[in-house]
Amino acid sequence: MAHDEKNNDSTAVSNEALTPLPASQRVFGWHDHASLWFSLGVGLLVMQIGAYLVPAVGTRDAAIAIVLGSCIGAGLLAWTARLGCQSGLASAGLMHATYGSAFARLPVLLNIVQLVGWTTFELVVMREGTQAIGQTVVGPALGSFWGGVLTTLLWGAVLLALLAGSMVKLVRRFVSRFGLPLVVLSLLWLTWQFATRLQAKGLDAFWARPGDGTMGMFSALDLVIAMPVSWLPLVADYARHGKRSSGGLGGAFGGTWIGYAVANVWCYALGVMVVSVAEPGTGLVTALLLAQGGLVALGLILIDELDNAYGDVYSGSVSTHSLLPRWSVKRWGLLLAALCIALALVLPMHTLGLSCCC
Repeated sequence: MAHDEKNNDSTAVSNEALTPLPASQRVFGWHDHASLWFSLGVGLLVMQIGAYLVPAVGTRDAAIAIVLGSCIGAGLLAWTARLGCQSGLASAGLMHATYGSAFARLPVLLNIVQLVGWTTFELVVMREGTQAIGQTVVGPALGSFWGGVLTTLLWGAVLLALLAGSMVKLVRRFVSRFGLPLVVLSLLWLTWQFATRLQAKGLDAFWARPGDGTMGMFSALDLVIAMPVSWLPLVADYARHGKRSSGGLGGAFGGTWIGYAVANVWCYALGVMVVSVAEPGTGLVTALLLAQGGLVALGLILIDELDNAYGDVYSGSVSTHSLLPRWSVKRWGLLLAALCIALALVLPMHTLGLSCCC
């Protein structure tokens, strides 16, 4: 009996997702949380939805929905981050603590499926963005089928390399120190470019632009809130690495809220500006490329998009480890990433993504 209890304790401890993270491994401060969630909040999909809002509800209502929805959605995200930081549990651990071990397996499994889908979609977004840049630089050859295969495998290889390393080191040494400043500079450059064009066209006309009535104010607000809320099932996987002593706005709660809210508002607003000055029928990526210095700025945003793919697949590996702890988080991450690369090569994820958004 004593021997069996000892084995059960050993098995429970080996499950990293269901065991509170020790204080010695909790190194994220406010800046780390803010940098991570600002980086995860930046994305071409967010800009695309921002571009979709203006024709539907008009500029003023879009602006209200973007600011209010970002604050509400990021606040919900930050509250969950606070729970993860206080408990030291991963998202799967919080689900087990809330629903019980038997029932929690279902939402954890559904979350894994969702994260595999999001990672696959991110790979497709990076592939298509790279192909658009490549066709501008080297010609139409990169837009072919084999060009798509090559770019998918290229981004997939980078994703696998990142997963082979440490998540904590990636956030603290790359995202916070190098990735964040480069992405902020890219957003500042693009904002200045399109704001200048808006001013030339007339800010009064831009602000007074009406919607076509295809979407109501509350639907627009719901669409904006949905973006930060989509990260709820995985925020604790990162917040658990926060220092427990730093509470309030100075810790995981404040860093997550401010970092994501600022990025969400900025990217939605940039999408609004792009669609307001671009020629009718021009795609978001094409419009960004046509801006002065847009190729470099878009390239840096695509590199930042890799953080989103990494964030999804890393959390997917933590959740899978919670169900099958014999394999480590890193090993599950590499396997799930390989699966997502294969799916990105064969599934029409871009078409599926557009169907979900429209």
